[in-house]
Amino acid sequence: MSSAGKGILLLAILGLLHAAYSAYEHLSLLKALDRPSGVPTDIAIESVFAFGLFLLGVSRSAPELKEISWASQMRYQKIDDVHSRLGFASFNHRGKKLFGPQ
Repeated sequence: MSSAGKGILLLAILGLLHAAYSAYEHLSLLKALDRPSGVPTDIAIESVFAFGLFLLGVSRSAPELKEISWASQMRYQKIDDVHSRLGFASFNHRGKKLFGPQ
């Protein structure tokens, strides 16, 4: 995890908390004055910008993806340890709707 990603993530969380506090204060002031209204544009823009920073910080601080393929899994296992379980395969359900008695 990179320290730049963690820094961006911290900045985004602080921005989201500030936007939430600003929206709460603004709406409580409007409620006290009996003037119902929505959230101001600057608070909405701050929220969207902070959320974008949050996404960037999460993507930058995420660990490296692991390879998921048969070859990468078989590096750590022997072929004798892998059970194919062919005894449980059932093929008698195929074609009953198409080729069965009508």
